[in-house]
Amino acid sequence: MTTTAPTPLVSPPAAAAAPVRGPGRRALAPGRRLPAARLIGPGLVLLLWAAASAAGQLDPAAIPAPWTVLRTAGHLWSDGTLSTDVLTSLERAGYGFALGLTGGVVLALAAGLSRVGEALIDGTVQLNRAIPTLGLIPLFILWLGIGETFKIAIIAIVVYIPIYLNLHAALSGIDHRYVELAEVQGLSRVRFIRQIVVPGALPGFFVGLRLGVTGSWLSLVVLEQINATSGLGYLMFQAQNYGRTDIILVGLLIYGVFGLVSDSAVRLVERRVLSWRRTLSN
Repeated sequence: MTTTAPTPLVSPPAAAAAPVRGPGRRALAPGRRLPAARLIGPGLVLLLWAAASAAGQLDPAAIPAPWTVLRTAGHLWSDGTLSTDVLTSLERAGYGFALGLTGGVVLALAAGLSRVGEALIDGTVQLNRAIPTLGLIPLFILWLGIGETFKIAIIAIVVYIPIYLNLHAALSGIDHRYVELAEVQGLSRVRFIRQIVVPGALPGFFVGLRLGVTGSWLSLVVLEQINATSGLGYLMFQAQNYGRTDIILVGLLIYGVFGLVSDSAVRLVERRVLSWRRTLSN
């Protein structure tokens, strides 16, 4: 007896095949947004900053001009200080993000695909979510010491929570009709996960991934000011002691660039993986 293949959970919308063309405007194909468009907002902020500095509306001691900040960044890079601190920060964020991503995905799958896992894991994660992560720093220092380990562990916690929450919500929100269809068609658990669960959970996973990437940089700002000898946060902390606002702004701008680039990279992967889905952001 021939078994009819199950209907996929999601399929490319019919409207996606024919992009709507506005009057006098050439429509872009789905997922073909210009990445440079996201730079318009930051560019306007920099332009206003430069204009206010040139007009003397900003106190140079409090908010140095953009060219002063760029000159300071050049000096720090030429003497090797900035490059060392940037690499250290990237390494910390990378290790913490990798651990958090792995933990969030594994826990979400265990809780979303098993009632036993749901009972054992979800309540614990929700409890962890309710506790301010940075409030765990003193406890983790006692457990793991004041070196690099506790910093990476805190970053991992900051990352795994949004990934778990969004992926678990996506798994729980899969239409029960597709589950029933899989049972009727006699799909194995592996095929059920591959053909139904994965496509249905990917949008939520990417939302959590973007939040996790941002969280890794936000937590790094604080953690690198605790018993650190290198890193952008350490550089900013030392600059605060000497009243070097220009160096603090260098660190903040680099953090901002890291966050924008990493978020854009995740969005690019999301558009390629979910090319069948057309939304207002495509």
